[in-house]
Amino acid sequence: MKFRRKAEPTQAPDESAPSAAGETTAATGDETAAPVAPTGSGPFDESEVAGDGVERVDLGSLLVAPTPGRELRLQVDEPTGTVQAVMLAGPDGALEFQAFAAPRNGDLWSTVRPQIAADIARRGGTTTEREGRFGTELLCQVPVQRPDGTPATQPSRIIGVNGDRWMLRASLLGRPALEPDGAEEWEDALAQVVVRRGSTAMPVGEPLPVVLPEQARRVN
Repeated sequence: MKFRRKAEPTQAPDESAPSAAGETTAATGDETAAPVAPTGSGPFDESEVAGDGVERVDLGSLLVAPTPGRELRLQVDEPTGTVQAVMLAGPDGALEFQAFAAPRNGDLWSTVRPQIAADIARRGGTTTEREGRFGTELLCQVPVQRPDGTPATQPSRIIGVNGDRWMLRASLLGRPALEPDGAEEWEDALAQVVVRRGSTAMPVGEPLPVVLPEQARRVN
């Protein structure tokens, strides 16, 4: 795993990869990792994958299997050392995901989804609901500003998965956002994500903590 300073923001923080001054990006894995065969429907609770033999990167609340052709990156706030985003990045797009505390047997995604749509609308963007592999998702168009100051529009797909006292929110960016019907490999990568909720009581909607592996190293 390695750290490197993030060169520039790619999109708005609420729907995709958080970006702010003073952040760095940590990357791990490589594009030669052995393929991981999808198992079950996923994403999984940690209790569902015990002893399955799949090697995963341990990030605390998230366990991520290496994916061929994609690099695992962690966006870290430098002043606090807090991991703010976990992302699988490839040449044609990216998949960012984060887990949150949720009620047992609840449907937090149905509550959060209209809140995300309302926030995007307040910022001049648009959302459309779509039924996908993981249920109802949002197709988003968010206004952003390029580094040169010119306006642009950032497309994304936001997916929510309800688990046992957790909800996993994922954002697909780039080609998998523009071409949902051709994003099966990206969806397979999401399906392999494992959530470790833990037994600690947490407020509903609070992000589950993500930690850097000990082998992480910084590259400027």
